[in-house]
Parts: sequence; C-alpha cells; structure tokens
Amino acid sequence: MQKKPFITLEQAQEIKKTYPTPFYLYDEKGIRENAEKVKKAFAWNKGFREYFAVKATPNPFLINIMKEYGFGTDCSSMTELMLSEAVGLSGHDIMFSSNDTPPEDFKKAAGLGAIINFDDITQIPICEKVLGGKLPETMCCRFNPGGVFRMGNGIMGNPGDSKYGMTEEQLFEAFRILMSKGVRHFGLHAFLASNTVSNEYYPKLAGSLFELAVKLHRETGADIRFVNLSGGVGIPYTPEEEPNDIEVIGEGVRKVYEEILTPAGMGDVSIYTEMGRFMMGPYGCLVTTAINQKHTYKEYIGVDACAANLMRPAMYGAYHHITVLGKEDALHDHTYDVTGGLCENNDKFAIDRALPPIDMGDILVIHDTGAHGFSMGYNYNGRLWSAELLLHTDGSVQLIRRAETPRDYFATFDCFDILKDMKYDD
Repeated sequence: MQKKPFITLEQAQEIKKTYPTPFYLYDEKGIRENAEKVKKAFAWNKGFREYFAVKATPNPFLINIMKEYGFGTDCSSMTELMLSEAVGLSGHDIMFSSNDTPPEDFKKAAGLGAIINFDDITQIPICEKVLGGKLPETMCCRFNPGGVFRMGNGIMGNPGDSKYGMTEEQLFEAFRILMSKGVRHFGLHAFLASNTVSNEYYPKLAGSLFELAVKLHRETGADIRFVNLSGGVGIPYTPEEEPNDIEVIGEGVRKVYEEILTPAGMGDVSIYTEMGRFMMGPYGCLVTTAINQKHTYKEYIGVDACAANLMRPAMYGAYHHITVLGKEDALHDHTYDVTGGLCENNDKFAIDRALPPIDMGDILVIHDTGAHGFSMGYNYNGRLWSAELLLHTDGSVQLIRRAETPRDYFATFDCFDILKDMKYDD
C-alpha cells in the first residue's frame, strides 16, 4: 500500500523555482476539513474546545486557521505563550500546561488570563508567590495514575515512569489547598499515551477521569468545570494502519460521559482536547531532493534534507512514508537507505526501504511531518532551518516562514568582534 501525497510532481517543480528544497509544505484544505470533523465529533458537548498543542507546529499562520474554528492553544513555555498572544489569543483561549516551570512563565500565563494547569503540587506555592499571593479563580491539575497504560506506542505509554502529573493522593491535597486559597473552579487533566491509533484511547481515558472527577467533587466539594483529555490521539504513519475515526471517538466519549458524569449531576462539565498531532500531522510534508547516491555495502540515496529538518526517525526510529514524485506507480524494486548529510550515522529517513529507482534530482515527499517535524529542528553541523509553505485551497502557495540564512545563524554571536565584519551570503 502507498500513501498519496497532497501535491503532484508538477506542483513541486513549480514551487522549487521560488523556494528551493528542503521545505515544509502544509495542506490548508486537509487542515480545515479535519477541524470541521473534530468540531462535529464533539458537538454533543456544549462547552467542548480543542486547544491546539503549539509545540506540535508553532506557526502563527497555522494557529490562525485553528483560531477560525474557535480553537485555543495549549502552551508549555514563555515563547509559546507569546506566540498565542501575538495571534490575538488571551484568557481562557489559552491552556498553560508546563512542567519544571520557571516562575516567570506562571506570571506570563496569569497575565494573559490563561488557565494554568499544575503539573505538580509543589508548583502551587511557587505560582502563588510570583502572582503576589493571589491565585486565579479557575485552575487545573494534572493527574498521573501510575502503573502501566497499555495503549501507548513506546514514546510514552507507561504513566508510572512518566515525569508528568500528580498521584491521586497529591491531586486531592492540591484541590483542597487551592480551594483554601480562593480558587473556585477546577479542571482535571491527564496525558497517558502518545500517538495511539485506537478509537478506544480517549473513551478509556475519559472514563477514568470522569470517575475521578465525580470522586473529587463529592469528597472536596470542588466545582469541576472541565475535563481535559489532552493529546495522544494519533495518526497512521505506515500505510497499513487504519486511521482513527474521530466521530467514533467522540461518540465513545459521549457514552461514558452519560454513564458517569450525567447521573452524578455533572452533566454540564466541558470536554477539552489538545490534539496537536491529530490536528496537523497528516497535513504537512517535508519536500526534499535526491542529490547523491552511494554504492557500498548498501545502496544509499542522499537528500538535501537531514535529521536537523526532521528528527523523529533519528530520535525514535520513527517511520515516515516516502513518495518519489512522478514514480508513484513504478515498481518498488530497489532497496535504499535514505540519508541526510549530518555527521551522525542515525541521520536516516529510511532504512532498507523498498522504493522505485531514484535518479539524482528526483523530488521526494516525506509524509506526515505536519506535527513534531519542523518544531523539533535544530542547527547541528551548522544546518539552517528550512522554509515553511502553505498550500492554499485555491492551489496557490504562501511562504509562512522563510528559510534561515547564515546571517540568522551568526546573529547571536554579536559579542565576538571577529564576526562583526563577516560577509554573509543570504
């Protein structure tokens, strides 16, 4: 089986005339259609809201598309908060879910009116101090049930080993402390698995959190306004995997909601989600060109992208499907390692991958890089960040982040006189 790219060879060749590879390309049509599906799947819940995980794809043009559908942002750092502010989000449009949090980040989040989600009970006095002794009226706490959650994919699927969240005992104590300090409204949050390709994950998580919400309300009297299911709803990176059905997932959450929360008199609780990967992953690709071939103990195809552009295969051994544009229907009778040019042996987008014969100059599409792709880039070996482009619904292409230049790379070395007169070739 093969994945179908959302651009053709002719489109890619035309784009290359203006924007050289490698570059990231995002599909506006796919993003918008998916956003509509998510809204429809949870329309049964009056207060539903998706908080797009900024860390997945921190680009204001793409966040603005999410904003058009009424979605907020999930932030975990000062700069992500600043990015949300820059696109006009504030107040409860923003969820601040952080860990090992610098005090000034709490101050910024509170200044924006964001919902602060405490990762640990020890954060309460830190936040209280930096806010001058007065906490916001609405706050959230992150729960970690411990043990093993068996729906993960190896990136994170064992809550007991996870650095995130509080134990149940700590959670109850945190709620009581916060209530004593004037907090009036609460949210409950948990993130137990990453990239689950299963329609059962959200309903299973929701059932656990709903039962805990009822227990918290009954034993502490806390006014629980929302349950945040966080992220974890994944995408099928391999062609053989069946994609998640968000309509089935939404219906599964509705069922346990009506079984647990409604009978407990909590039928007004809002459902929040933070689906970065599901919202954006399939609708981005890394476009690169074959520039070298090597024949030693294996057959290698070198491309002009590298792990500095897309870290996941090198970091996790993650699979990303590859299409050679113009050769979609050709026989996949060659076996290649597809590599970048970093001085690291794990700089490989594919290992022993069956592909059609690749010629120098062929354009390759690396699929499903719309989330945790560009955002995880880096400058190792002096590699420069690539451009990001948006393919609009009318077929036009917009530059939404220019490629980094040598001037950008050297800009933070201003303290070195030897670099001040350097001639840059931008």
